[in-house]
Amino acid sequence: MNAIALPTTVADIIGEYEAKDASVEQAIAEFDQAFDRLGMAMTVQGVFVEPVGSKSYLHANSLRKNLLKSGWRAVYNRLQIESVATAQDKKLFDQALADPPPLTLDNTKATFGDYLTRPRFHILRGLAEVFTTLDPAYKSHTKVRIGVKGLPKRVILQGWGEYSSSYARDRFRDMVNALAALRGQPAFEWSEWRAINCANDQGEDAVLDGRSYSKSDRYGKVETFPTVDRGLTVRRFGNGNAHVFFDKWALHDINKALAEFYGEVLPDAEPEGVKPSASTAVSKDLQFYWTPEPVVAEALEFAGIHERRYYHNNPPALRVLEPSCGDGRILDGIRARGQRGFGIEYHPGRAAEARAKGHAVLTANFLEHPPTEEFDVVVMNPPFYGKHYVKHVNHALRFLKPGGTLVSILPATARYDHGELEGEWRDLPVASFAEAGTNVPTAMLRIVRRAA
Repeated sequence: MNAIALPTTVADIIGEYEAKDASVEQAIAEFDQAFDRLGMAMTVQGVFVEPVGSKSYLHANSLRKNLLKSGWRAVYNRLQIESVATAQDKKLFDQALADPPPLTLDNTKATFGDYLTRPRFHILRGLAEVFTTLDPAYKSHTKVRIGVKGLPKRVILQGWGEYSSSYARDRFRDMVNALAALRGQPAFEWSEWRAINCANDQGEDAVLDGRSYSKSDRYGKVETFPTVDRGLTVRRFGNGNAHVFFDKWALHDINKALAEFYGEVLPDAEPEGVKPSASTAVSKDLQFYWTPEPVVAEALEFAGIHERRYYHNNPPALRVLEPSCGDGRILDGIRARGQRGFGIEYHPGRAAEARAKGHAVLTANFLEHPPTEEFDVVVMNPPFYGKHYVKHVNHALRFLKPGGTLVSILPATARYDHGELEGEWRDLPVASFAEAGTNVPTAMLRIVRRAA
């Protein structure tokens, strides 16, 4: 009886890589010897008349780098990361492959471990990343809710007919692959491109529903291009654009996946040891999702808060307010840039945490604190519940000096659904608050208070 063939593990791949890495010089020497033997085999009595091909000098370092790239790609393939990673992550991996780190078990765990422990999260994130670039409706928590008839039944891809540019086709491929990963379908195949072009060239809509498309060439030979059932229809127009329509099942799957990924905006919650104030609806104003460091950095940059350099005649530090500062994550970034931060926090425990880090924090209900026009900048991450953020932003504006700047992190719903606030908007990347416990789509708003 033959032994059972066990699957290759990541450790096996790393072991093979290490063994081959250790024998690079030996492989080069063997190649040189084999090439010399070939030369002798092509001569009589060892008399050379013309060179027998060419032998480029092989650099051990360049071969090792090629071997390293191959090892990383082998691990990537073995773990089937292609079926889980987002389109953006795949591009970042290809970019990192140009100069990869050492191939070790610890490095592979750090690089790919999260895809294996949270595959569903990455599949849903990939779908959200793709679709939010196609239409703002996919950033709207209100429209994404199950049963809400608000999601677009089609998207428009501009430049589809421009063969010199693959931008529109790349977006289509990413969209199809994101939906395929969700449904457990195979990735988009070249034959499906042929089927789309075949139908469009004949003036028909390309319906990716599992049918086969046939086309005769000039010699009468018939080619057949099969497709997978994607639930999509591609209609190409004379202006070079393409409209992609979703059937009801594709639309349902997209809706359901985004609703699962975004979740509820924020639940009602009572802060520990704090009695709600009926007059200000504190029970709905105290939802706490701390601000991840990348979001802090982007918000401070948007607010024009940069690292303060210490030199002769250096301007004074900015006076910056963080309302509802929690445990002081934004205050950390303000201080790191050499600016003067001040926080207001209603929750005693979180206010104490911020003060323990050396921040100036007042324990008070921000909405009940009287405003004073003493701050150059306000940077805030107010509670998202419903439209409660509106009163927080409007109250915060009253703390600014004339000409001062406010930047607020807000749910994307504030931009795409409510329309209560005006200013300069900037969307944050998908899942910017994932490490804080929510995937709700987010954006930033910048308002400059008019000078007196």
